[in-house]
Amino acid sequence: MMNIGDDLRFFPMPPLASPTRRQFLSTAVPFIVSAATLGRAGAVSPNEKVRLACIGVGGQGTSNMKALMADERVQVVAICDVDSQHAAAAAKLAGLPEGAIFKDFREVLARSDVDAVMNATPDHWHSNVAIAAAKAGKDLYSEKPLGASIVEGRAICRAVAENKRVLQCGTWRRSGLKVRMACERVRNGYIGQLKEIEIGVPGKFAIRGGYTGLEATEAVPAHLDYAMWLGPAAEQPYTAARCHFNFRWIEAYAPGYITDWGAHFLDVAQWGAGMDDTTPTEVSATEVKRRDKGIYDAAESFRIEYQYNKGVRVIMTSTDDKTKWGTRFIGSEGWIYTESEVLRASDDNILRARLKDSDVKLYESKNHHRNFIDAVYSRGRTAATAEIAQRAATTCHIGAISAVLKRPLKFDPKVERFENDEQANQMLLRPMREAWKIA
Repeated sequence: MMNIGDDLRFFPMPPLASPTRRQFLSTAVPFIVSAATLGRAGAVSPNEKVRLACIGVGGQGTSNMKALMADERVQVVAICDVDSQHAAAAAKLAGLPEGAIFKDFREVLARSDVDAVMNATPDHWHSNVAIAAAKAGKDLYSEKPLGASIVEGRAICRAVAENKRVLQCGTWRRSGLKVRMACERVRNGYIGQLKEIEIGVPGKFAIRGGYTGLEATEAVPAHLDYAMWLGPAAEQPYTAARCHFNFRWIEAYAPGYITDWGAHFLDVAQWGAGMDDTTPTEVSATEVKRRDKGIYDAAESFRIEYQYNKGVRVIMTSTDDKTKWGTRFIGSEGWIYTESEVLRASDDNILRARLKDSDVKLYESKNHHRNFIDAVYSRGRTAATAEIAQRAATTCHIGAISAVLKRPLKFDPKVERFENDEQANQMLLRPMREAWKIA
């Protein structure tokens, strides 16, 4: 097990399959394409469109693609998905020919005509694709959580920084007006001294396709490259219940709603509390319930309590009460609640109050996807940078680790390790198959 501070090398690439035209393309151009090789120092001219490749075009990936295509400065030039049906549908939406469709993301990243990548692969693939994209000189719109583990997220941050890439994480509530209004009022003391943050996330899994997790194994369908879908994860027999949207209910790939919705709401909590550069130092997951049969073994209900070293406490609970989904900041003089386009407070005057000139004004983004493209051109920051996303994802992950170990943990945000707990530290990096290890 490596230490978090060790130098994280770029993971070795397993060989591509049969020598196809696309393999020739990927070997004809060096896989790690430097910005100098592209002749533009990694930047896009203001007179050029951002040439985008979309990797992972299931439900969320297609949604992101549509949002980015709505920006007149974007041209989608390639589609990549291990499911040929998903890829064909996305290519049709983008008006691309069959020759622009790929199954192996490495072939896409080898292309010199790709400026940026939209990464909406399953969580266990996030770091491999993101690190490779940064190394190849591509900017990134990458889905949350940033990485499937704390070490993976830190490796993404390093790759992005070392290669001077722009990254926008898909925690889009950072670009919501009412969320920003709530966080600004909290940061400026409009509810008094911040004491506690309550977060509600869904309880029962929203399983799609009528699956139960008890399905028998079956033959892999012709339209799916299942070996590539598994990628870094351990080999498992195929069942349709395992793949696509429902992967998030399997601990080997993701810890359920702890990182799924938790990545959004814990991110909002971090923003409002002014903790974007750190994480909680103590965590305790209780009331954890999992299914005792089948492949869906992620925590389905839980209560996770976090404590920051500055005294703020965060409590994230699973609930079937939709009115409690979101983030509630509780102060010494009132409270304020926000979720997407909803904004409420204990006193309407908190919401009516206009910020003073001397008040802290938070980063403003009106559209998460356009904000990413703005940064691709300007080389400035995004609403949800890699570092911000890493801290929010880390908060999720330490909660998930406490839920597995069934005991409280102490965490050091500076070195991103648990204090005097080697068992917990063994979980800082998810197991990865040798061919896809990031270090």
